[in-house]
Amino acid sequence: MQISYILGFLLALSLPAAAADQNLKQEIGKVAAAYEQNFSKKDAAGITSLYTKNHLRVNDGGVVADNTKLYEGVFKIGFDHLEIKTTEIQPLSDDMALSTGESRITGKSGKGDPLDATFIWTALDVRENGQWKIRMLMTLPKPPPQQAAK
Repeated sequence: MQISYILGFLLALSLPAAAADQNLKQEIGKVAAAYEQNFSKKDAAGITSLYTKNHLRVNDGGVVADNTKLYEGVFKIGFDHLEIKTTEIQPLSDDMALSTGESRITGKSGKGDPLDATFIWTALDVRENGQWKIRMLMTLPKPPPQQAAK
């Protein structure tokens, strides 16, 4: 009998945390969905609007000075589709979360050749005026799978 009370108590403690985590996943998911939509519309300024004013954007070339120009260049190359997969979200406080995932961008070059790139990413998201924004995003090309040793 006591075991059922203990299990019930532990379950009751975990429910609010699980609901909060699910809510956070949905809120961060809205940012990712807006990112994909702006990418599909080739709206570089729309993508940058998802970031805080004093954001930090880092890629394999270092700190990105102008996020909007970065995406304008990406669209000019021929990329036009983005898929974002979030693999983990860790709440750091009520207004801050760390998320990780993988993104794939595709398109066609001016010559019609297929373009395809996959990146791994880590983001620090913060809530500003009730809205989640990206404070820091770091992306790196996903390394190719390692071959098994012979």
